[in-house]
Amino acid sequence: MKRRYIDKNFRNSSLALIEQANEIIEAYQADGYDLTLRQLYYQFVARDIIPNRQTEYSRLGSVINDARLAGMIDWDSIVDRTRSYESLGHWSSPADILRSAASSYHINLRSDQDEYLEVWVEKDALVGVIEKACSPLDVGYLSCRGYVSQSAMWRAAQRFINQQAYYETTLIHLGDHDPSGIDMTRDIQDRLRMFGADVVVKRIALTMEQIDELQPPPNPAKTTDSRYESYIAEYGEESWELDALDPRYLVDLITEVVGDHTDEDLFDAQVEIQESQRKEIRKVADDWSK
Repeated sequence: MKRRYIDKNFRNSSLALIEQANEIIEAYQADGYDLTLRQLYYQFVARDIIPNRQTEYSRLGSVINDARLAGMIDWDSIVDRTRSYESLGHWSSPADILRSAASSYHINLRSDQDEYLEVWVEKDALVGVIEKACSPLDVGYLSCRGYVSQSAMWRAAQRFINQQAYYETTLIHLGDHDPSGIDMTRDIQDRLRMFGADVVVKRIALTMEQIDELQPPPNPAKTTDSRYESYIAEYGEESWELDALDPRYLVDLITEVVGDHTDEDLFDAQVEIQESQRKEIRKVADDWSK
């Protein structure tokens, strides 16, 4: 939805940015994706429209903000996944909630698989992307928001320990390729083991192989990071953000990796059972008045 709240005369250079932003936004919307401002910025950088500098990120953010207020960019096209509104759901009838419940009714689609999986991502802003991959596959996911707090890590360890009696356990991790982002994978593995969880932690992004293949825009590694010296000794002075990757690539990557850990025939059979039970709920809703 585009809605104008202010009148503003834009420079030609700003109008060009707005036009290019709308082209990028519409291409992603056609595939069912929305973008954060950071992801949109990296799409500009990847297309060599603007250089990868903090000043350019700030300038783009200012132009996008004014363009939305001026009714030139869809308000639903750019999301802030770090701030979400919560409220109780409301229904007009018991039949209404049953119809909704049918869509949200889930059985454990992975109950007869050999492995219990979770997907963890370093950044809160990418939760929507991870959800798009994980939800259809019935895999739980977590936003680490940097280094995971001790409380969240302990609770995660208890989840894995509870599953270990029945399944092999694997944690799929995605993080930035910078001094802390690389170290976070090690930290997750070490602390889960300390809490007694025998989990395989598998880092699938960002890797140097992906960086060589996809050429995401680099940033200088932070010299203030305590892990800076060991990082540059192995990787050099550049670092790369996970946000710079195309969200469609991340969804496909997670889908592929989870698929490697999934018996598709068993999974599809569970999907059929779930859909059959959803139909039963819908029938109750349709017959509610009787």
